[in-house]
Amino acid sequence: MSEMLEKILSDENIKRAKKRVYANKGAGGVDGVTVQELDKYMAQNWGSIKQQIRERKYRPQPVLRVEIPKPNGGVRKLGIPTVVDRTIEQAITQVLSPIFEPLFSDHSYGFRPKRSCEQAIIKLLEYFNEDCTWIVDIDLEKFFDNVPQDKLMSYVGRVIHDGDTESLIRKYLKAGVMVRGKYESTKVGTPQGGNLSPLLSNIMLNELDKELERRELRFTRYADDCVIVVKSEASAKRVMYSITSWIERKLGLKVNATKTQITKPTKLKYLGFGFWKSKEGWRARPHQESAAKFKRTIKKLCKRSWSVSLTYRIAKINAVVRGWINYFALGDMKSAITRIDEHLMVQMRVIIWKQWKVPRKREWGLKKLGVKPWIAHEQSHIKGYMKAVRLPQIKKAISKEKLTKRGLVSPLDYYLRQHTLKLN
Repeated sequence: MSEMLEKILSDENIKRAKKRVYANKGAGGVDGVTVQELDKYMAQNWGSIKQQIRERKYRPQPVLRVEIPKPNGGVRKLGIPTVVDRTIEQAITQVLSPIFEPLFSDHSYGFRPKRSCEQAIIKLLEYFNEDCTWIVDIDLEKFFDNVPQDKLMSYVGRVIHDGDTESLIRKYLKAGVMVRGKYESTKVGTPQGGNLSPLLSNIMLNELDKELERRELRFTRYADDCVIVVKSEASAKRVMYSITSWIERKLGLKVNATKTQITKPTKLKYLGFGFWKSKEGWRARPHQESAAKFKRTIKKLCKRSWSVSLTYRIAKINAVVRGWINYFALGDMKSAITRIDEHLMVQMRVIIWKQWKVPRKREWGLKKLGVKPWIAHEQSHIKGYMKAVRLPQIKKAISKEKLTKRGLVSPLDYYLRQHTLKLN
């Protein structure tokens, strides 16, 4: 057995891989084994699995197909491997990543250590401010479903030169997929959702990066989201046609002709961000579609018909607010986030008013929050949720300060803190 495969299967590497699988949580695969059951399953079966891998007899289980609806229609097909196969894929990734990382382009930001969407956006703004504002927005059609496996494995093999490891990776590519209980073979593609897929996608698209660098083009790429920027419309047209042809000819990938376009910064949506020009130059902010999706999520969490405790609801809202703002903190969105903040506070007052249910409970609640007894008695009989929570005394009683003291994260306050940190 090769030294590389021995390193992949080492106890220390598998232990690290299991820890990562635990941290990522996620659903079980086709065998029904859950993340919580992984340790017990591995204790009982790892010895025989390890031996099968060494003898090239191991067969990964098919991935479980899950379809995630896209906001603009259609579905994103995810493949969920079993927790054991996730562990083995992660173990392979941990050994191969340090080998491939030095070979990857500085313009590639997706699924790489110490790299992020934020860095890709900052680099793109640099290009815009250098007057490169003609954009070639490349859309690779169903990239993860269409990767030519032989071509991909040739790129892997020319770097690692290890038959045992290459054989194991190829088995994961050929493992197949279970769709509504029926097995389908996978002759092309790499399942989106597996622990190995991000690395394999970067290995494949590193070829594109190197070609763009050879042509001395300015670009940023995050996974299969690639934009190229130039200084004139004529250059953009030339680049779009020549690069589209190169991708299809050399990489065997499909470029979506209807979505690949030449555009300008104000019309671009990239990694969820939109762009605008201030007096100081080009800036980023959450794209209007991203902001609308965030509002819909908050609205769903504030549904009055959702019968959960206030503490649980606040925890769920806080997780969404922190996650969204941490991602978009680089962007300028004070006015938009102020409106969202105000709307959230109104919705929280409505939830509390509804939970109090009857005038007696509302009177008690208002008095406890400092409202004078006679005013509390009078306003506890107000009919209509929205009418009640907009009254000055009730707004003051269930104020933003009191809601934040109760544990609610204010989107505006959190954004201002995170945005200041990013700028400094």
